[in-house]
Amino acid sequence: MNRSAAPAASPPAAAPASAAAGRSGAAYWVGTVAAVFLGAVFLVATWGKAIDPGSFVEQVQLEGLDFVLPAVAVAWIALALEGAVGVGLLVALRRLWVLVPAAGLVVFFLGLTARAWYLTAHGLREDAAGCGCFGNLVERSPAEAFWQDLLLLGVPMALAFVGRPRGGRTFPPLRTALVAVGALAALGLAWKAPELPLDDLATRLAPGVEVAALCAGGGEDRICLDTLVPELAAGEHLVVVADLESPELTGAVDALNDYAVEARGRGGAPLTVLSSAPPEVHRGFFWRRGPVFEVREVPEAVLAPLYRRLPRSFRVVDGRVEETWSGLPPAAVAAEGGEPSGAADGPAGAAAAGD
Repeated sequence: MNRSAAPAASPPAAAPASAAAGRSGAAYWVGTVAAVFLGAVFLVATWGKAIDPGSFVEQVQLEGLDFVLPAVAVAWIALALEGAVGVGLLVALRRLWVLVPAAGLVVFFLGLTARAWYLTAHGLREDAAGCGCFGNLVERSPAEAFWQDLLLLGVPMALAFVGRPRGGRTFPPLRTALVAVGALAALGLAWKAPELPLDDLATRLAPGVEVAALCAGGGEDRICLDTLVPELAAGEHLVVVADLESPELTGAVDALNDYAVEARGRGGAPLTVLSSAPPEVHRGFFWRRGPVFEVREVPEAVLAPLYRRLPRSFRVVDGRVEETWSGLPPAAVAAEGGEPSGAADGPAGAAAAGD
């Protein structure tokens, strides 16, 4: 009896060839590019929220998302999930365990922006209170937030499913590890961010910004800082954004008064304090503290995107922000021969603090 040779192993060889062909097709690359783009958008959004976790927690409370867990817990879970999904998509890990949560996040964000748009359109919420998906980095009306998110999130999310590879490992070791790193990195940044000099990156107030660009609202309701404090358009000014009842400000009133008097005598930069406190608090501050510097009431919608913690200060020259500080301006509170209490924001401030 003749023993025939074993059949050639052509079928097993055909599967890798088919998979390789699938990974080189137009549909595969369209889906891959869309996934990478969407991952980058998610990571930008994660960065924007993680460097200002306090504002993100406030946004969670505003949206009423803390009905089961505390707002802080919801914020941390959202950051971890968004960071993990963002990294997964960025490394083109188009498995269902990445794509399905990503789709859930997209639907969730679109739902939030659609609801915010509806509420503002019906006068149930201020127009300035848009979605905080990108933290304080981007000023968007609720309508703009919805259409932009539909374009930036919805379209690439749908395309990410196109040409999705069917074979291969469900959990590729290296890329799966990167997903875990993404979640931990988002949480680590949010944990350390309040201690880091990131105010210039986390807020809309930074050197080079025009005062006229610090605005809130849209259409006829749009209001800007240069309209509320028009004198900032000309000359040099020191400006403090503060809580009028905070110990940091009330304990420094005498030093601020001394600076204001000296500045008037020698033609220095006048001092202005901005606060969103109600009129009765402004009156109480005036009668109890006796400030000789300007104190202006500015809507919270305009001031909130300018700080992570109060007080925060900046120097303006001819309507342009030239310098910022976390805390009170050093020139206004430094004791004679002593060290200033404020630190410059940004990397330069961090380097100076370490010298």
